[in-house]
Amino acid sequence: MTGSDQRAELRAELRAELRAELEELVTESSNDQFGDLAALDTATLVAAMNAQDAVVPAAIAGATAVIAGAIDRISERMSRGGRLIYVGAGTPGRLGVLDASECPPTFGTDPSLVVGVMAGGARAIGSAVENAEDNAAAGAADMAALNLTTADSVLGISASGRTPYVLAALEAAGAAGALTIGFACNQGSALGRNADIALEIEVGPELLTGSTRLKAGTAQKMVLNMISTIAMVRLGKTYRNLMVDLRASNEKLRARSERTVIRATGTDAATAAATLREVDGSVKAAILVIMTGLPPDRAAAVLEQHAGQLRDARDDA
Repeated sequence: MTGSDQRAELRAELRAELRAELEELVTESSNDQFGDLAALDTATLVAAMNAQDAVVPAAIAGATAVIAGAIDRISERMSRGGRLIYVGAGTPGRLGVLDASECPPTFGTDPSLVVGVMAGGARAIGSAVENAEDNAAAGAADMAALNLTTADSVLGISASGRTPYVLAALEAAGAAGALTIGFACNQGSALGRNADIALEIEVGPELLTGSTRLKAGTAQKMVLNMISTIAMVRLGKTYRNLMVDLRASNEKLRARSERTVIRATGTDAATAAATLREVDGSVKAAILVIMTGLPPDRAAAVLEQHAGQLRDARDDA
């Protein structure tokens, strides 16, 4: 047998093992309700997909205690200067990048605070990169490049819970002392077993067999929304239920900044706009000035003294 034949035989054996492994995963199983999608009319398919998506919130509800515990541990580390790092391949990786990219405009965070790491790098966000999810060495190397500390939290996302890139990244993160969370859509996953916190939410087989960008992706997006939003609440990036650290980079957001100041203080539009100009557009500082009468040039310093917590700064001013 030639070397080429031996390699082909080894690859065939590997694929056989992988088929057997996938056979055991709920995310890879077939939904018996939908044996022939093309035989169904469009309205029926739309209703079916909507009904399938409706099972996701109930599945997440069973994991709320785990999610809350993870958020508390993440936000405590972030309060000490740590970062939240999402790592994934394919759809989970893209969802992590999306959630991370939305934090700076929504919460005024530095882009380095919440980071999305994608198998295959930036090119994989818009197109598939061959074998990227199987590249365990790259997962470890991508974590090494971040110079992780014990204050960091790394959340590995994988619908199957077995993606080699994500598993290796989480192992490297744990070795560096970071908090690790394994987010999978199968119970008893390798990802969950190898993380400090196992976050496993089963949503059942997909309408389109194995297409985990559907229900599994919806569950991932919903949970990432929870994690980043509530962590930012704990870090003082909100006041009441308002986005007081948003960055106004366009006219819509400038108008929203004014409306937020008005809602928080009860002031008029002219005062809100004028105060925002005096504090370089900082919604949080504008609210503090209007509520307390603090000089505009002191507001930022007072907020910094209170770790950005507007409620504490207001009470102490």
